[in-house]
Amino acid sequence: MAPRDGVSSNELRDGPSLGEEDTMRRLERTWGTPPGLWGWLTTVDHKRIGRRYIATGFVFFLVGGVLALLMRLQLAQPENTLVGPDRYNQLFSMHGTTMMFLFAVPIMEAMAVYLVPLMVGTRNIAFPRLNAFSYWVYLFGGVMIIVAFLMNTGPETGWFSYVPLAGPEYSPGKRTDFWAQMITFTEVAALAVAVEIIVTVFKMRAPGMGLNCIPLFVWSMLVTSFMVIFAMPAVMLASSFLIMDRLVSTQFFNPAEGGDPLLWQHLFWFFGHPEVYIIFLPALGMVSSIVAAMARRPVFGHVPMVLALVATAFLGFGLWVHHMFATGLPHLASGYFTAASMMIAIPSGIQIFCWIATLWDGRPQWTVPLLFVVGFVVIFVLGGLTGVMQASVPFDLQVHDSYFVVAHFHYVLIGGAVFPLFGAFYFWFPKITGRMLGERLGRWNFWLFFVGFNVAFFPMHLLGMMGMPRRVYTYPAELGWADLNLTATLGALLVAASVALFLVNVLVSLRAGRIAGPNPWNAGTLEWATTSPPPSYNFAHIPVVEGLEPLWDKAGPLGMVHGLRVEEREVLLTTVLDAHPDLREPSPRPTIWPLLSALAVTVLFIGSIFTPWALVWGAVPLAVGLVGWFWPKRRHAPPEPVVES
Repeated sequence: MAPRDGVSSNELRDGPSLGEEDTMRRLERTWGTPPGLWGWLTTVDHKRIGRRYIATGFVFFLVGGVLALLMRLQLAQPENTLVGPDRYNQLFSMHGTTMMFLFAVPIMEAMAVYLVPLMVGTRNIAFPRLNAFSYWVYLFGGVMIIVAFLMNTGPETGWFSYVPLAGPEYSPGKRTDFWAQMITFTEVAALAVAVEIIVTVFKMRAPGMGLNCIPLFVWSMLVTSFMVIFAMPAVMLASSFLIMDRLVSTQFFNPAEGGDPLLWQHLFWFFGHPEVYIIFLPALGMVSSIVAAMARRPVFGHVPMVLALVATAFLGFGLWVHHMFATGLPHLASGYFTAASMMIAIPSGIQIFCWIATLWDGRPQWTVPLLFVVGFVVIFVLGGLTGVMQASVPFDLQVHDSYFVVAHFHYVLIGGAVFPLFGAFYFWFPKITGRMLGERLGRWNFWLFFVGFNVAFFPMHLLGMMGMPRRVYTYPAELGWADLNLTATLGALLVAASVALFLVNVLVSLRAGRIAGPNPWNAGTLEWATTSPPPSYNFAHIPVVEGLEPLWDKAGPLGMVHGLRVEEREVLLTTVLDAHPDLREPSPRPTIWPLLSALAVTVLFIGSIFTPWALVWGAVPLAVGLVGWFWPKRRHAPPEPVVES
């Protein structure tokens, strides 16, 4: 572009001299994604990638739900022959694997990928190319395990894949190998997103957004990201040990050669129990955002809420062995993990009381998002009560590996994560799409889901107390389990109908939903300070924050920061504690190299299932991809310190 008033085009900066329309036009050209397929493959826009993450995660949720429905149909009657034992083993293994590794954690991080940059007032997420790479790796890993299942090579040893059942002696073939490599795919993606969120929150917050002004959803994702970094390497290490035992005859889990099968349980559950809170903590942040917006007041007890999130994270790493009470622990260890398992209910209780106080002191609007929040509280409290029961060693030994555990697990995870997630879909759908979801269909969606869930899973408590074990594909009629299993299956059908109604609501609303406007809920956080959906650059001018709820704290327009380039992608970095302006940092443009690097990683991981030499030869295209990724493409303006007047 030709120089303007003696200033080169790449020196033009946003501010009053350009004018609002000229600024937005230039920013759209600078931050926009190329049109067509090329733009779809190369985009590094956190909103586009976040939408893909959310849609892909929801597709995996539907896949896991179909698998669960097939299991319930098989168990609806005694001695049913809908599926055989081998296929049933694959069904329950794929159901758990899909829900835990391909849906629950990824979709929570997906919501953060979309929302956190908007909520902290920046133009993109930190490390945008790494963000694109993480999505492609996640997608390819999920497609790999689904294709393996369709080719009758799905995992058969459960989502936890206990050894020695998962070892080469009892699980020949490649089924468990595909499962172990899928773990690596998903954990690489999760770790990448965790790093992006931490850096975004610490270094890219809007000026004035000190640590005491960070929204609770952002706090929940920050704490969750640290949990991911500390927990995920354990399961990656465990799955790597397992695949090496199977492929190159190491003996990590073989007691005859000095290994120990309990090593698997310690490594897996050191990840597996924090994972429950990795799923649960983002849901708490979603609930806080919904409660504040619907009550028209900030959440009561902001500091205790943040401390409760941090306490849950710390305690979550100290009770993994309560999954192993039946392995013969010393009494001292059992007592410690029993106490820790009961203590972790305290921070959750604090948050529930803070939400109740917020609603009590406000004037709540009983919209669909708030209905899902109330459903979450009811169901999660019930799940928490059975969790405290199972923290008692004598009781746990009686119900271990029974359907009582299945009921507790689903009350905690569906009640603690899926209900808030549906509330979040209704709450942030207008921000993502610009249209409102239908309220009437939403209420039907909630009540069918709430009733169907309880009809499906409450009878499983009774089945567990009657002695029905987990992971059985059929049972004799004389045991008296038929009526409760049929009831559970009918409840599962109601849940399926509810999810189908939600899909109808989404499809109808995308085409003919009510136009939302920038802030249809009159909420107070920064994501509602821009248009719905947001432009490619998020904010024409970086906002200045003066409190917890910026849109409520200031009667007039928000303050703005000027001085970022408009012809170059540039973001503002701020200090960690008080969010004072620090640096102007270049931001990457769209590029194909994250996709090519993810394809190279996919070839390496899948090839290593069949031969260790794939690690050697697969490193070559991966190195090419990484060199292309990091090779300087064009000269960017260097980072500049911010000079405050």
